[in-house]
Amino acid sequence: MPINSAASLQMARVARIWQGRTTAARADEYERYLYQNGIKKIAATAGNLGVQVMRHAKGDLVEFITISYWASREDIKNYAGEDIEKPRHLERDGEFLLELPQAVKNCDLTANDWK
Repeated sequence: MPINSAASLQMARVARIWQGRTTAARADEYERYLYQNGIKKIAATAGNLGVQVMRHAKGDLVEFITISYWASREDIKNYAGEDIEKPRHLERDGEFLLELPQAVKNCDLTANDWK
């Protein structure tokens, strides 16, 4: 699901970045699962301004990078709970991912030239 609008991205002050890897053979299936069970939930969370998913294939591995945009760290708690550095693993992540990520990054947006 793309950013809702350039105006939403302009309001964003924090980007939450999650990364996970799977095999190329399971990447399409995981991408569908991630969207249906993760991305739609993030996008529907109060305080979320938008979410993007990127996919990077290299050989037999595919990395997924999810960036969600928020006005504040307090807004992130609506999705992540009190410990916003802790990832929210999806129920079947252990089946798809080569390892379960142990942390996410919550980065302050310091410049944005999105058009």
